[in-house]
Amino acid sequence: MSLEPKQDRSRATRARLLESTVHCVASRGWSASTVSVIAADAGISRGALQHHFPTREELVAAALEHMFDERRLMVEAMAPPQLTGAERVHAVVATLVELYMGDLFRAALQAWVAAAADPQMLETIQPLERRFARSVHAAAVEHLGVDDDDPHARTLIQTTLDLARGLALADLLSDDSKRRRRIVRTWSQMLAAELGASDQEADSHGSH
Repeated sequence: MSLEPKQDRSRATRARLLESTVHCVASRGWSASTVSVIAADAGISRGALQHHFPTREELVAAALEHMFDERRLMVEAMAPPQLTGAERVHAVVATLVELYMGDLFRAALQAWVAAAADPQMLETIQPLERRFARSVHAAAVEHLGVDDDDPHARTLIQTTLDLARGLALADLLSDDSKRRRRIVRTWSQMLAAELGASDQEADSHGSH
């Protein structure tokens, strides 16, 4: 008898547990996301959860890695914009801002708050966050077509990512989408001017 179906079920259950952990942490907070709460959200017994993750610490460590890996995969899946000039810059900034929305960001934020008071958890999170930060910075550099060795360009990229995080925080308490769109458009215009993208677009129009 093949072990594949059993292994597939085991992998599916593990994946469901990690997704449920992210959902619970994002919606309930870190401390309220107990083993019992996560098991109930995943639709399995506490005993079945502990078969995969004998302790809450093991579940937390796996969930954190899953959380940051999923966020990193979202970054890597960014499609290069088919636009030029200022509109290309706007498309990239809008996409970067969207990367910080949703359950994965909310769960990561809850994890950071908890880690601030838990040195062991902080030690787990820091390399994961650094890996994510490197990937999102690299994506921004690639899609904006800037020279990452230029200190001014690097500062502009870091400012853009700080802005994205700030807008995501503002969205936690209420729907901030209208104001967010206005800020993204304004910053994109300023960024395009700093990067010389506005001039590129004008040259492009002038050449037709």
